[in-house]
Amino acid sequence: MPIVDCGLPIRSIPCAIGNQQSAIDNRRSAIMKILSITAGAAGMYCGSCLRDNALAAELLKQGHDVLLVPIYTPTLTDEENVSQHRVFFGGISVYLEQHVPLFRHTPKLLDRLWDSETALNMVARRSIAVDPKSLAEMTISMLKGEDGHQRKELDKLIDWLKIESQPDVVNLPNSLLIALAGPIKRELNLPVFCTLQGEDLFINGLGEPYRSEALELIRSNIEFVDGFIAVSDFYAKTMCRDLGIPESKMHVVPLGISFDGYEKRSHLASSEFVVGYFARVAPEKGLHVLCDAYQLVRQRTPERRIRLEVAGYLAPEHHDYLEGIERRMNDCGLGAEFHYRGVLDREAKIAFLKGLDALSVPATYDEPKGMSLLEAMAAGVPVVQPRRGSFPEIIERTGGGLLTDGCDAESLARGLLALIESPSLTAELGERAFAGVREHYGAANMARRAIEAYASAANGARDGAITPAVELARG
Repeated sequence: MPIVDCGLPIRSIPCAIGNQQSAIDNRRSAIMKILSITAGAAGMYCGSCLRDNALAAELLKQGHDVLLVPIYTPTLTDEENVSQHRVFFGGISVYLEQHVPLFRHTPKLLDRLWDSETALNMVARRSIAVDPKSLAEMTISMLKGEDGHQRKELDKLIDWLKIESQPDVVNLPNSLLIALAGPIKRELNLPVFCTLQGEDLFINGLGEPYRSEALELIRSNIEFVDGFIAVSDFYAKTMCRDLGIPESKMHVVPLGISFDGYEKRSHLASSEFVVGYFARVAPEKGLHVLCDAYQLVRQRTPERRIRLEVAGYLAPEHHDYLEGIERRMNDCGLGAEFHYRGVLDREAKIAFLKGLDALSVPATYDEPKGMSLLEAMAAGVPVVQPRRGSFPEIIERTGGGLLTDGCDAESLARGLLALIESPSLTAELGERAFAGVREHYGAANMARRAIEAYASAANGARDGAITPAVELARG
């Protein structure tokens, strides 16, 4: 067969082959090796764990080489878990080293007994209280890094990194682990990024003097971090202000979720309106505000069929909180309309969301993520949220809900009533939610933005440049 049958002049063949090889080389050079650390939350579905896993899974899907390494405990996710089996800074070791000096010097061989995945999973299956005040001293110790009681765990991580194939970049899951940045840079000369995804709530709960000390320790390590990744525009501005992070180091990588299993909710006419809440059952998430708003709604719509569906993790320390809400609902005659469905896996979560007409999680603090909003919108469910934290940017970007100017029950009730009294508005906002979340908050978009951030530092490292942060870490 003549060569010209391919449709190219003979003299063009070498050029075409050269262009193809160049394209292949470009793709190869664009592939990054990323070591991402994720903080396990024992037996709880944690928004940060879900986000870290979704990002790693999407990066792997796009051809990048990603190691997702858990610390404290194995992670729990409602999708395929792509994290490694080995856990660093095992929760049992961290606890023992904090409280019993002997364990700060035990040999690694002995540590394996309680650092094993089996031992950590046994602990994780128990309901563990994570009250910031009870963990304050341990938090400060972790923030002291090499000067803290967990120095041995840091050495284990560094030793392991030295024998692994060197990544292009290391990503820390939150600023509470920022003390790892300096040692990693000093020993491995790698770009280090730090994700910011809501740790200020925990820090503020430490109480004084621990809160102030934690903030100072975090600020003292900012110089060793090449870039910070905030999960929302709101949180980027907040953390630049509160921690003094230079704007030049800040990148925004909005949350992204996988839409596998989500289908558009049908807006068939129904005589019943279902309000939903999907989040941790805790005071700061605002379930009590939603219940107060629901009572106001029922006072103004006594003839309507409405119910309130609730699902999400309930920590041991918040059992009394939920019981108090249930008593109040019973006392006002609405107990039969209130249902707590517990913790849901992915299939049950999607079914739960598809059964809602509207979702509201009226957090009483400035929530930086808004994961539950994205999940509801993925099912075509509109949301009603107070105008605070990351909620405005999510709703304004997607068009998938209503913002209330107040954070009180009365304002929230008016927002819910607007949907209850207008099925056409509910349907329209549901359509916008379904389309808008896919346009702006998919996992693929999150991965693209993350790679853009990582590449800004990794390219300089490939060129052999020693960053100022490395020089600082070396002292």
